Amino acid sequence: MGEDGSVYVLDEPTSGLHLADLQQLLWLLDRLVDSGKSVIVIEHHQSVMAHADWLIDLGPGAGRNGGRVVFEGTPAQLVARPSTLTGEHLAAYVGGPSVKARGSKKP
Repeated sequence: MGEDGSVYVLDEPTSGLHLADLQQLLWLLDRLVDSGKSVIVIEHHQSVMAHADWLIDLGPGAGRNGGRVVFEGTPAQLVARPSTLTGEHLAAYVGGPSVKARGSKKP
């Protein structure tokens, strides 16, 4: 990661990454942000999402059923009111409220 760039876009940086190296990746991303860089990460790994400053969730599904912004905010906001599939999984990951606990009709 050169010093000339100011915006970095990473697509699934945890793909193929050993879990033991995850903390080092998060440290590197924090270091880039702390140095004033903008870091955009496309990621499904829940620990990376939980660590993010801001999330943009596209959906509500995949392919033809997706492509719309269904949530934008902090991970804590998404976990507090998990209204999307990503929110449900992230809430379960961090131990927050789940849609089922709020009376959802989902099985």
